[in-house]
Amino acid sequence: MTVQNKAMLITYPDSLGKNIKELTEVLEHDFGDAIGGVHLLPFFPSTGDRGFAPVDYKDVDPQFGTWEDVEKLGEKYYLMFDFMINHISRQSEYYKDFKKNKDASKWADLFLSWDKFWPEGHPTQEDIDLIYKRKDRAPYQEIHFDDGTTEKLWNTFGEEQIDMDVRTQVTKDFIKSTLESLIDHGADIIRLDAFAYAVKKLGTNDFFVEPEIWDLLNEVDEVVKAKKAEILPEIHEHYSMPFKISDHGYFVYDFALPMVTLYSIYSGKTDQLAKWLTMSPMKQFTTLDTHDGIGVVDARDILTQDQIDFTTNELYRIGANVKKKYSSAEYHNLDIYQINTTFYSALGDNDQRYFMSRLIQVFAPGIPQVYYVGLLAGKNDIKLLEETKEGRNINRHYYTKKEVAEEVKRPVVASLLKLLSFRNNEVAFDLDGSIDVETPDEHSIIISRLSADGSQKAVMEANLKDLTYSVKVNGEKVEF
Repeated sequence: MTVQNKAMLITYPDSLGKNIKELTEVLEHDFGDAIGGVHLLPFFPSTGDRGFAPVDYKDVDPQFGTWEDVEKLGEKYYLMFDFMINHISRQSEYYKDFKKNKDASKWADLFLSWDKFWPEGHPTQEDIDLIYKRKDRAPYQEIHFDDGTTEKLWNTFGEEQIDMDVRTQVTKDFIKSTLESLIDHGADIIRLDAFAYAVKKLGTNDFFVEPEIWDLLNEVDEVVKAKKAEILPEIHEHYSMPFKISDHGYFVYDFALPMVTLYSIYSGKTDQLAKWLTMSPMKQFTTLDTHDGIGVVDARDILTQDQIDFTTNELYRIGANVKKKYSSAEYHNLDIYQINTTFYSALGDNDQRYFMSRLIQVFAPGIPQVYYVGLLAGKNDIKLLEETKEGRNINRHYYTKKEVAEEVKRPVVASLLKLLSFRNNEVAFDLDGSIDVETPDEHSIIISRLSADGSQKAVMEANLKDLTYSVKVNGEKVEF
């Protein structure tokens, strides 16, 4: 199966039912044709970060199921898998072999030595300050070899996630064989997690390093394209970086839309939303929520700093059970530029505001991705948050099959499923088609989507102050 222009669900393998088999049952029984694709968050054996510290990609973690379960899911839905191009677990066989055999290990070149990276006399404090990092320490940790010696290795993220050296042939071969295997098991699109951190180069901030980042993407794309799949580079930063990736022909994420949408609904004003929708590329996946927090830095220069501050303050004022401390070190927040909350609770658990936000997402350029908690208009899970003291767990509720069956009966969820089904089946949302955006006054917006052949036109008119809207296709009203 190839990537389809249909809404994609983002979910962990054990969050809608207890495993992949139950997830498949939930999709077929409860969601109808509202979902066309599934981003199955990491389902490999892992030692941290809810799957993002993979031990290997050869196996499905037995608690989630088997490759047969994954492949069966792929018979009906196009699939996205994660590949952590920046790192691998320090509990992996590769790391353990390196620890045991040091430079004699066949995996020695898989890892990036901090000590060997720097010339004599470096790194200085100036070198370390230059590195783009989202935690307050130099990005390395020591490996203690079995012979009693130690060495520093690059370690950008959590202590279980040891960086790989993407420049070496050993790593290139590992990347190639892993990607080919993932596609053979049903991946239609590979999400390159944390790819902007993967290239390190002296004299740079070691983030989105050009031109080397393009060499890496081209190498990966060659492997993936040969297998008739796609790549989606993941980057949380200023919109100009995803736009560069888009200019190179790749799919990108719209991570700015969440803050722009919140600002628009909080303020009732449509000008910045209209500007952003007009700028956005069509070959993208849109988001309002993901397994991480709501990205703030992504909307910089789309919203002014005053507008970002307004949105952040309103989120804490209006949001249901949203507190600043949930995005702090007290709750193990890894990223100071993200706010931990469900999108539904960010809007005060308000059905009308929430449906309006999803209506905006559906009419935006690109393919909508909907996180599983968002698909069920989920509230902040304070119980799970406090039990684990993990900030992001506020948006990671574990739903049983029974819970899902109850949640889909709620009017806001039923309307959202109808909306997504409409989006999946309406040719006006053709990615080769066009979008036109008008703002008759400061509170109103008209978004028109026209199919490439001009035969189908879907128009959404909304007032963000009083939250009224209408949707028409070729002049005929559509109800949700």
